[in-house]
Amino acid sequence: MHIVILGNGISGITAARHIRKLSKHDITVISAESDYFFSRTALMYIYMGHMRLKDTQPYENWFWEKNRIQLKKAWIESVNFAQKHLITASGEQINYDKLILGVGSAPNKFGWPGQDLERVNGLYTLQDLSAMEDATQEGIERAVVVGGGLIGIEMAEMFHSRDIPVSLLVREESYWNQVLPPEESAMVNREIKRHGIDLRLDTELKEIIDDGSGKACAVITKDGERIDCQYVGLTAGVHPNIDFLQETELETQKGILVDEFLQTNLPDVYAIGDCAQLRSPRSGRKAIEAVWYTGRMMGEVAAYNVCGQEIAYDPGIWFNSAKFMDIEYQVYGDVQAQAPEAHRQLYWEHPEDRKSIRIIYHAESKATIGFNLMGVRYRHQVCEKWMEEATPIEEVLQQLSLANFDPEFYQTFEKKVVQQYNQQNGTQIQLKKKRKLKQVLRFLGSSG
Repeated sequence: MHIVILGNGISGITAARHIRKLSKHDITVISAESDYFFSRTALMYIYMGHMRLKDTQPYENWFWEKNRIQLKKAWIESVNFAQKHLITASGEQINYDKLILGVGSAPNKFGWPGQDLERVNGLYTLQDLSAMEDATQEGIERAVVVGGGLIGIEMAEMFHSRDIPVSLLVREESYWNQVLPPEESAMVNREIKRHGIDLRLDTELKEIIDDGSGKACAVITKDGERIDCQYVGLTAGVHPNIDFLQETELETQKGILVDEFLQTNLPDVYAIGDCAQLRSPRSGRKAIEAVWYTGRMMGEVAAYNVCGQEIAYDPGIWFNSAKFMDIEYQVYGDVQAQAPEAHRQLYWEHPEDRKSIRIIYHAESKATIGFNLMGVRYRHQVCEKWMEEATPIEEVLQQLSLANFDPEFYQTFEKKVVQQYNQQNGTQIQLKKKRKLKQVLRFLGSSG
């Protein structure tokens, strides 16, 4: 059987690796972006000089031949699902028995005048990175980044690392406030400004100006302000990269519709990663989640299903992590920007305003349902177990040192968090002494 995987990102490559573990099927991975799989989340570190491209490639070049995974660099123009073949831009026909679509995302564009000029790009592909590097070498006196998500702050930090002044245009009144609670959003605002980045809140792009040679030279905001620049980063979110599949019999909405086994409406066709839209997402999860770890999980699940071992996709409890300049961020469970009435929150913030801990629990049951951490690291498995077992907030607080994952000799803040809870609720909860790793492992291995 010949299995073709379209896309060599984390989803497609994970699928290929697990299919090889499970079978002797022929595997072909097709991508027009790169010769080899690389870590997309590390793109910024290449530009910043921390890594080379080859440092972002988890596998040696000989890995693919040794594991009988054929890599093909080609641009796919169309897919004939009825006859089970793909057509490349050069006219080559590639037949398949089963097809896995892992075609990823594309940056959003909203019809801004000038959005297709040179020196206007997102930050998603190697080609985007190359365009950014080429423009930098030619000379950039100033850059503008449009969009206040995770990619936007990364691109702003990248320019800042090269001493290129950058303005970050954020449509909302506070950075990422549709995701972060108000205090954390305000903390990130301060962090961005602390690094000397020109943060423009409540500011929208109206137009990108042509310098007369097809290159961007300035932007105009909705308020009519002109900001001169030689590069414009468009980072106002992404969408599934499925335009070339829209006129086919494949069922799509925002993404490619899949069931719990990641199968589309067509036989022998699966979709995974950023381009997949679950028909019935699990409670507390979105239908489309453009996140690295969900792509990896989908790739593994698809491999089992393609190989005849029926396994449903279950992403478990939501988590994510990122870095806002020098502030590390982790979120586990149900943390909303505006907490519903059924939720209660314990929030502690360090006086130096670059660290905070937020714990969410249910108002009636007191069950712990979420953690939001800025500049502090908690163990994922410990937090997940507390949430899975609906552990009451006061029991969590007593054991809070189990979660601490900061390095030895780092300052810890569990006592202050417990003290804050006691002050808010008139209780006398006592934090148990700091736990050693063997106690953490014992806790994780216990049944309850």
